[in-house]
Amino acid sequence: MSSNVPIGATNVTAPTPQNTPMQHAPISAGLSRPTVPDITEDKEEEDEEDEDEPVGSSLQSAAMLGLVQGKLQSLIGRSSGYVESLPDDVKRSVEALKGVQLQQNELHNKFKRECLELEKKYNDLQAPLYERRNAVLSGAAPPTTEEIEAGEKQSAENDEDYTPLPKDSTAASAIPEFWLTALRNHIGLSELITDRDAAALKHVIDIRLSYLDNLSQLDAKPGFKITFLFSPNEFFENETLEKTYYYQEKAGYFGDMAYDHAVGTEIKWKEDKDLTKEFEIKKQRNKTTNRTRVVRKSRPTESFFNFFTPPTPPGEEAIANGDIEEEELEELEEKVEMDYQIGEDLKEKIIPHAIDYFTGKALEYDLMDEDEDAFEDLDDEDEDDFEDV
Repeated sequence: MSSNVPIGATNVTAPTPQNTPMQHAPISAGLSRPTVPDITEDKEEEDEEDEDEPVGSSLQSAAMLGLVQGKLQSLIGRSSGYVESLPDDVKRSVEALKGVQLQQNELHNKFKRECLELEKKYNDLQAPLYERRNAVLSGAAPPTTEEIEAGEKQSAENDEDYTPLPKDSTAASAIPEFWLTALRNHIGLSELITDRDAAALKHVIDIRLSYLDNLSQLDAKPGFKITFLFSPNEFFENETLEKTYYYQEKAGYFGDMAYDHAVGTEIKWKEDKDLTKEFEIKKQRNKTTNRTRVVRKSRPTESFFNFFTPPTPPGEEAIANGDIEEEELEELEEKVEMDYQIGEDLKEKIIPHAIDYFTGKALEYDLMDEDEDAFEDLDDEDEDDFEDV
C-alpha cells in the first residue's frame, strides 16, 4: 500500500534531555526478546521445566512486566531536570529556538498546502485523459491506431512472447467489468469485496478523483474526494457514491498532512438489497394463542459498501476522560487507519493506474512495495555474521 499518513491529532513528544529519563529503562537492562522454541524440542524437557517452575511464577513475571511498562509509560513527557538546571541566559536561547521552530512549522504548512495545490493542478490537467479512458473502456469511442500501437509497444517490451493484434479493425468495443476487475486486483480491496458486492460493482462505470477548492485557505481543512459512478442497477437508487477525506488544517509533527475525518454518501438501498446487512427470516409462536408469525431480522455484515460509512475517529475529550475502553480504542484506530489507507490507494494507485490493475501488472509493484519491516527473523543465531543481499 501507499505510505501511511499520520492518523489523528495526538501529539507525541519527541525524546529530548528534558523528557528522557536519566537512568536506563529497566526493560532494556533485564528483559530479553521473546523467542520461538524449535518444533523439534523434546517434550520431556518441557514437562521437566514445567514441574520445576512454581505455579505462580509466570503470573508474577507478567505482573512485574506490567509494572515495568506502566512505569515507563508514566515517564513519557516528564522532565529529567536538565533544562530547568540551565542558566537563565541559556534558557532564553532555548525559548528563542522554540520561536524559530514555530516559523519553520508555519513555512512547512504553506509548503504542504502548495504540494496539494500542485497535485490538484496536475489532476485537472489529466482530466481529458481520464475522459478519453472512460470513452474507450465504455465503448463510447473507438481506440485510435496511435493508441493501440503505443500500447502494443509497451506490451512487447514487457513480454517477449507478446503477439501483435490483427490490424483489420479499430471498432469501439466496451471492456466488461473493467472497474470490478481493477478493484479486485488490488491486494487490500480484494479482501473487502464479497461475491454479493461484485454483482453491484459490475455497474461501476467510472471512478474519479477531485480535490477540495479550499487548498489556499490556511484555516480550512483541505482534502480530496473519491466519486464512484454507477449505471442503473437493482441494488440502490444512487447514480454516484462519494467519499470525502479531510486533512487537519496544519501538517503533523513530522511534516505530513494528518488525517482528520471522512464523510460518505448515504446509500439509498432498494428493498431487500442492502449489501451491508444480512437478513434472516424466523418463525415465532405466541405462547398464549399458539399463533405463529414470520419475523425478518437483519444484522451488519462485511461489505465493500461499508466504505461509504466511515468510522468516526474518537474525540480527544472522550479519550482523556477514559470513556472508551483501550481495546475498543485500538480497534477503532485500526479501522480509521485502514479506511484512510483505502482512500489513499484509490487516489494514488487505482485511479491513475486503472489499466495496470485491470491487467494485473500493478500487482508486481504492489508486492515489491511490501514493507520489509513487516517481517522478522525467526532465528537470531549468528545474525551478526550475515548481511542483507
